[in-house]
Amino acid sequence: MNNFLLNYFKILSKKNFDNPFIEIKALINNSRSVKNEIILSNFHESKINIEVFKKSFERRLKLEPISKIFNKKDFWDFTFFVNHSVLDPRPETELIIDAAKKYLINKNQNYKIADLGTGSGCLAISLAKEFYNSNVVATDISKKALIVAKKNSLNLKTYKQIEFINCDWINNNENFDLVVSNPPYLSKKEYENLSDEIKLYEPKLSLYGGTDGLDCYKKLAHHFKKIGHKNTIYIVEIGYNQKSQCIDIFRNSSLRCLEIIKDYQSHNRILVLKNLK
Repeated sequence: MNNFLLNYFKILSKKNFDNPFIEIKALINNSRSVKNEIILSNFHESKINIEVFKKSFERRLKLEPISKIFNKKDFWDFTFFVNHSVLDPRPETELIIDAAKKYLINKNQNYKIADLGTGSGCLAISLAKEFYNSNVVATDISKKALIVAKKNSLNLKTYKQIEFINCDWINNNENFDLVVSNPPYLSKKEYENLSDEIKLYEPKLSLYGGTDGLDCYKKLAHHFKKIGHKNTIYIVEIGYNQKSQCIDIFRNSSLRCLEIIKDYQSHNRILVLKNLK
């Protein structure tokens, strides 16, 4: 390994980073001054902006995620702007898009879609891209998050399809064809046990779901019955151990579970719901 890289590799190793090689590779490629991806075996300092690399390395030593350092995170087929005001999009949340494509089979149709708690806008924007004739309402209680979501919508050219609303879940009684949500669902104990990398740099508002983690599902169930018609599909992400409780919560609001989708670790992660009547 190049002596320049070896020095930084050793620092990360001493700090007990799980995979210093991957960390260095990510920092190098996000600091590069050349177009093509840098292969570490063929690395030379002239290929990167040294000042950017050193500053980003110092931030990473403080456990700041690389996505926050460089303000970008991939989700679905797109790269989203992220900062400390929004939760980083996770791979398992892409399962919501997969489910939407399964249940809304006509991509050309003008569907009415709602994304409750949009955060970075990753779900709303990805759905707008997939269902390109549809209109999307994306809500969030955080004004700072909506600034990020609007920026992403502008960058990814979906701003004509999406209406962003600052409110607590939803503030109207429109009937939607599809409603999606990835709400905060960590319990008090789960939140307290999070790593500093998440707790220090991801918004608590996007993670903490109350003492038992179920507060937001109770609110969503209340809103869902007001904003759907008999064929509305509701798709929500849940915590790995919340399947039974969430199904009961939604059943009490006359919603039945059509499908439970497992994530990449075989945890129950997505509920697909429909009105009982």
